[in-house]
Amino acid sequence: MIDLRLLREDPDRARASQRARGEDVALVDSLLSADERRRSSGVRFDELRAEQKALGKLIPKATGDEKAELLKKASQLAADVKTADAERDAADAETQELLLRLGNLVHPEVPVGGEEDFVTLETHGTHRDFGAEGFEPRDHLELGQLLGAIDVERGAKVSGSRFYFLTGVGALLELALVNAAIAQATAAGFTPMLTPALVRPQSMAGTGFLGQAAQDVYHLDKDDLYLVGTSEVPLAAYHMDEIIDADRLPLRYAGFSPCFRREAGSHGKDTRGIFRVHQFDKVEMFSYVAPEDSRAEHQRLLEWEKQWLTSLELPFRVIDVASGDLGSSAARKFDCEAWIPTQGKYRELTSTSDCTEFQSRRLSIRVRDGKQVKPLATLNGTLCAVPRTIVALLENHQQADGSVRVPEVLRPYLGGREVLEPLAK
Repeated sequence: MIDLRLLREDPDRARASQRARGEDVALVDSLLSADERRRSSGVRFDELRAEQKALGKLIPKATGDEKAELLKKASQLAADVKTADAERDAADAETQELLLRLGNLVHPEVPVGGEEDFVTLETHGTHRDFGAEGFEPRDHLELGQLLGAIDVERGAKVSGSRFYFLTGVGALLELALVNAAIAQATAAGFTPMLTPALVRPQSMAGTGFLGQAAQDVYHLDKDDLYLVGTSEVPLAAYHMDEIIDADRLPLRYAGFSPCFRREAGSHGKDTRGIFRVHQFDKVEMFSYVAPEDSRAEHQRLLEWEKQWLTSLELPFRVIDVASGDLGSSAARKFDCEAWIPTQGKYRELTSTSDCTEFQSRRLSIRVRDGKQVKPLATLNGTLCAVPRTIVALLENHQQADGSVRVPEVLRPYLGGREVLEPLAK
């Protein structure tokens, strides 16, 4: 959530942010109105309580008609205090409910618009010319089947559409990717973490995933627990309700977890293969930093993502995601999109978001700097979303005979293999 004081001082900034997101601008004025009622009812309650206490001191000293009059007044004050207390609680509840619906303030440098209005910041690597090499590239599913690495038919039989098995070398490739990604993150100073896949509602809401993303979240009604769509959620909630000393910052964690997404808004999209699925594994970077350091940390996370994709020898570009395509918690987001040869376009492999103080305010995570205690900033960055990375690896490193060259960074985790060979027919 955002700082209410900032909202009062500069409501036009919040209105502009809502407008850029394509969301309800009137929410800002509703929130300001509720906040005014909350503060005025609080003042009214405090005044009545003070009057009630003062009257309580007079009653024991009074006698006769004066005491009767004071008791009558005390009875009315008690009713007024009760009413003011209820009004204050109602206004506070309304303010909090509206505040939780308001997205983070969009960074002023974010391009305004929808999904296609991003700005390309960088391009890395070169697309292979398969025509010049004398063969038509196969897509990742055909390659995965040739290698005995991907089985979507049995995935659908066992679990339904958008589920899959990674088999044989496919399973080994996932483990290689995860180990290599964790090794890079550890070398960069991240603490490796294996995180819970189920979280309580306050953890999910605190990170902002029960707003616009709620349709993609799996909920276990009987237990009132949520399956996470990213380890960002448990990593953000890891320090919930804590005060962290400033000299401990930055805190950086690299979480590995299964991830679950309904993909409710993607009907008919990417139905072939394993690019868009309901369950996948991912290595996620997460940082806690002082608010003034969040912009620099955002660039660092992006550099680690670029380092990873470069080590995998993938052609990719970096985009500045447009305002209407930001998650509610992100003030700014950069995506790294790898080139997918058979689709003839770039597709998202990693993303990194600066959430400023938005999540820490919702989760009550603060930093103590001297005598001052204030919210800190949180940031997240995907290092390796496994299925999409496998898609990009298979398609970009395939050879004419259906084999796939292994990037050097993965070879130590694949027993030294330089090539993944098709199964014998």
